[in-house]
Amino acid sequence: MSVRIEKGKWYYQFMINGERVHGVCHGASDKKSAEQIENAVRYKTMQQQNGIVPREEKNISLNRLKELYVSYAKNNKKSYKNDNYSLKIITDYFGINAVAQKITPKKIEDFKQYLKTERKLKNSSINRYLEILSKMFNLGVDNEIIRSNPLQKTAKLREDNHKIRFLSVNEEQRLFKAIEHELTVTDRYTKQKKKIKPYLFLKPIVTTALQTGMRRGEILNLKWSNIDFTYGFIELLDTKSGKARKIPISDVLKEVFDSIDKISEYVFVNPKTNKPYLDLKKSFHKVMDLANIKDFRFHDLRHTVATRLVEKGIDLIVVQEILGHSNITTTQRYAHPVPERKQQAIEILNNYCKD
Repeated sequence: MSVRIEKGKWYYQFMINGERVHGVCHGASDKKSAEQIENAVRYKTMQQQNGIVPREEKNISLNRLKELYVSYAKNNKKSYKNDNYSLKIITDYFGINAVAQKITPKKIEDFKQYLKTERKLKNSSINRYLEILSKMFNLGVDNEIIRSNPLQKTAKLREDNHKIRFLSVNEEQRLFKAIEHELTVTDRYTKQKKKIKPYLFLKPIVTTALQTGMRRGEILNLKWSNIDFTYGFIELLDTKSGKARKIPISDVLKEVFDSIDKISEYVFVNPKTNKPYLDLKKSFHKVMDLANIKDFRFHDLRHTVATRLVEKGIDLIVVQEILGHSNITTTQRYAHPVPERKQQAIEILNNYCKD
């Protein structure tokens, strides 16, 4: 037998089929009872080695699942960098060192409620968080470090279809006025009042969106190396569709790029971190409120571009190339005709026989 006593506690330690096993003989009061516990552990280990009983699952931290997800996303998702913000929200809520196996379906439901009531997220956004969290657990199961995914017993929230939305000229004017909104604040050190424009950083980003139709992730991850000033175009290589595309630079957009200091390889840099912005939701929603623009997402800037191009008679194939859609059906969905164009179409029919 291989039991020993140290500081009043009995321990077992043995080697079986090349596997070293050791631990505390819980409840042992003398050598005989410690040896009985050791025999029981030895027998259980042999059963586990032969597959008769499953091995006990070790506690796995949520951070371990996060690491698996980041590795997976880098290799398989074009927009994996956009997941960093969601991962932070998830780990901040549960705790980076939380035991993954102790995250129950009930705790998942509490998380959903937190996202809905505290962060004021819509069902569609909440479901995106659940998808990431579920993938984290599935990767843990696939890598055989945990046995189950608690989200398999958690229902997704019903998503409301988003109303088709694009900016009117008046709304665009109000949007940029809100972006330049000025606040008076007191300096915490000098106690002197000063005026700031907290949302001014959005101006070049929103202008880029309206001048190119680029996706939010494409804009936030845009590098100076993607911009050819000589021939006047932006070349996007890492796109959602997997196909590279070139977008001409308008005079308005050229002025925007010329006004930005090249302090990083990225065009749009957060001055607080010297890194690309991870997310704009909070600031963008605030600007929308200031402009009194309802039911509008950053992605609708892209929809606005498609609508405006089609409204002016630009061929759908050209619009498809600019937006980078893999098929024309998607472009048609974005380029929903405005009411005025419908009325013009009906007038054509009304006057057809009069010509």
